[in-house]
Amino acid sequence: MKLIRPAARDWRCPPASIEVRDFHAHLPGYAPTPLTELPALATELGVGRLFVKDESSRLGLPAFKALGASWAVHRVLKDHTGQVTLTTATDGNHGRAVARMARLHGRKAHVFIPNTVPPQAIDAIRAEQAEVTVVEGTYDDAVAMAASADGILVQDMGRPGYEEIPAWIVEGYSTLCHEIDEQLDHEPDLVVVPVGVGSFAQAVITHYRGRDSRTRLLAVEPENAACVLESLKAGEPRTIPTGDTIMAGLNCGTPSTTAWPFLHNGLDAAVAISDDQCAEAMADLNALNVHSGPCGAAPLAGLRAVRDEFGDLGTVVLISTEGRS
Repeated sequence: MKLIRPAARDWRCPPASIEVRDFHAHLPGYAPTPLTELPALATELGVGRLFVKDESSRLGLPAFKALGASWAVHRVLKDHTGQVTLTTATDGNHGRAVARMARLHGRKAHVFIPNTVPPQAIDAIRAEQAEVTVVEGTYDDAVAMAASADGILVQDMGRPGYEEIPAWIVEGYSTLCHEIDEQLDHEPDLVVVPVGVGSFAQAVITHYRGRDSRTRLLAVEPENAACVLESLKAGEPRTIPTGDTIMAGLNCGTPSTTAWPFLHNGLDAAVAISDDQCAEAMADLNALNVHSGPCGAAPLAGLRAVRDEFGDLGTVVLISTEGRS
């Protein structure tokens, strides 16, 4: 399943906040993650140069999620100086990042997790001293329970009436894009992004559509949870049933309402991939010493699935959002 949308490069939006980059630069342990060039894959795909933004280690955690969680928790706690509990729902990495930031700030965290999440991911969140509730249901069910729990919800899933904190999380993700600017001496022709509810894609879209850029943007989802692709086809947000997938962090059935306008207007293309395609991409990246998890390998599988749709490509960046567990 795929969708190509050539007019998206002409859409523009306001630029992202610039203060987040400085905030992250002053955090203990901060360093830009590698932008690794892979000539063998460039040759296979017929592109000039191919890079992977490797998020397998970010602020001491194995995924990019710490960027959004650190900024959002910082903003939340500026207004709440007493003891509060931070609540969230997760398929793994976001919940661990919120739990880590809560612990570092001396606050409690309560994380709601769908029962399809692997036990090792649940154990990693508990190791951050968070209370964990395993939900008999989907990611959307976990979000609903987290939203109704006592505490302050720190979630990237926007909805009417809950927009400020998701916006802070998206702002936090923007540091990753600024690093790519600093690591490349030119703009990429194509950036490939894995998509769950769409908030990280919103950050990437804002970065490139908030300025005069001709970079094209491709979103990649699991076949069993392609809520953004189905919404783009319908022209409006859609909730879809989800199934099992090795791409646990992308197993989302509803796009974020705050991300939707950016997804609808700013994505050049979207594609859904199978678990087999993802597993092959993960093995190929691992053989090249890029140790991506399934969500992180999804962009390579997605690019392979739609490569012929893009014609000549000089520089391509795949964003590998997580390492292997």
